Amino acid sequence: FLELVHRLDRDTSGCLLIAKKRSTLRFLHEQLQKKLMSKQYWALVEGKWPAKLKHIDFPLAKHHLKSGERIVRVTEGGKPSLTSFSVVENFKDFTLVSAEPVTGRTHQIRVHAQQAGHPLVGDPKYGNDETTEHFKQQGLSGRLFLHAYSLTFKVTPEDKAVKVEAPLPDDLQKMLEYLRR
Repeated sequence: FLELVHRLDRDTSGCLLIAKKRSTLRFLHEQLQKKLMSKQYWALVEGKWPAKLKHIDFPLAKHHLKSGERIVRVTEGGKPSLTSFSVVENFKDFTLVSAEPVTGRTHQIRVHAQQAGHPLVGDPKYGNDETTEHFKQQGLSGRLFLHAYSLTFKVTPEDKAVKVEAPLPDDLQKMLEYLRR
């Protein structure tokens, strides 16, 4: 028995939690529902993220385009959605942020950042194609810069919280090194 506890968007790298027992899966899902599990992401966004912008709570709704593609939009009648953001590192025209989705909506970090005026680098749905092309021309990755770098959870109710971390992949690390120069 192996079952995914949560999902990551396509092209998102990092921690993925898998349960080996159904009872553990139920307990981990319960932590997600009660917002007791912490999921931290690194995202590279366009522009200078305002240090005062700590929380975004735009309601989100899924829409299907005529092509069948699924897209998420900020909509008054959407589901409540909350993401916490903090600045990790500033660059000339970009900011590395830490993002924690308090709710777990599809594309939540990506849409909230875009609505704040700071789309994620390499995002094919909500990002800026020119920015992606610029990085590709520099010989760097053009993929979505979104990385699930840590998960904090309990395996059983009696356990202390466990924190697992995944280092930033080489292609994304090279993008940061390029920006630091």
